Amino acid sequence: MSVVFTETIIPWILGTLLLLVVFTFGVAVKSWRDMKQSPYFFMRRQAEKRLQTYLSTSLVLLLLTTAVSAYAWRNPTDNINRVALLVNAKPPRDEIVKLVESNPSAPNSVDLVQTLDTQQEAATSTYTSTKPILPSEFDQYDPTAKLKDNTELGSLSFSTEIDDRYEAVNPGKIFGEGFYTLYATFDYSEMEDGMAWAWVWRHNGQVVEGGNELWNYGNDGPGYIYLNPEEGFQPGDYSLDVWVNGELLTRSAITINNAAISAGN
Repeated sequence: MSVVFTETIIPWILGTLLLLVVFTFGVAVKSWRDMKQSPYFFMRRQAEKRLQTYLSTSLVLLLLTTAVSAYAWRNPTDNINRVALLVNAKPPRDEIVKLVESNPSAPNSVDLVQTLDTQQEAATSTYTSTKPILPSEFDQYDPTAKLKDNTELGSLSFSTEIDDRYEAVNPGKIFGEGFYTLYATFDYSEMEDGMAWAWVWRHNGQVVEGGNELWNYGNDGPGYIYLNPEEGFQPGDYSLDVWVNGELLTRSAITINNAAISAGN
């Protein structure tokens, strides 16, 4: 039965991997075109980073496809003894039940759920009450322009797509788990080339990514920052802080939760 199952599922796995390879390579090509055609340094830099990410992903998927193909074409092995062992094996269900019954102090499922909820609430409370601090690794540039009194970075809008005007498409505050690119768009005014700006992404209060450079994008206009973690978006709270000359000018957060998405929140 295991041989039949393997022969049935491997073509689906190979097909899925090939589709992912084609998709990631297509996105890489698009990023390369954006990098070559964009008139703005900010956009070229973002496109270059996307190009590197998707080329690496394409290579990994291609190697994985090759490995699965090699596994599928290997010579069949005799696994009769292994199947016999699996058939004769019995799950230690009785032993587990006796162990639980002999330990009345062990928490039941309801207690475990309540404990986890309490821990999550405590972690969220600690995170929201903590004053944000610019990490030293993202404060490496000395500004050549002073921060103005009316310098402003608008509120952040989060989305998985942006249009040609760098505006969020279907913005939201709750997103699902998985692998995708999250954009944070904003408007800025009274900026000046030479200011030192930094952006810091956090997951449940822990820094996961960021950057720091001298501003070179003009006095006003739209802009965006994006996040595409290699491990994918995990459940919890993600926040983005944007600093200029050591001052926190804008901050916002979103929640990653599949259950909330399924409930239509």
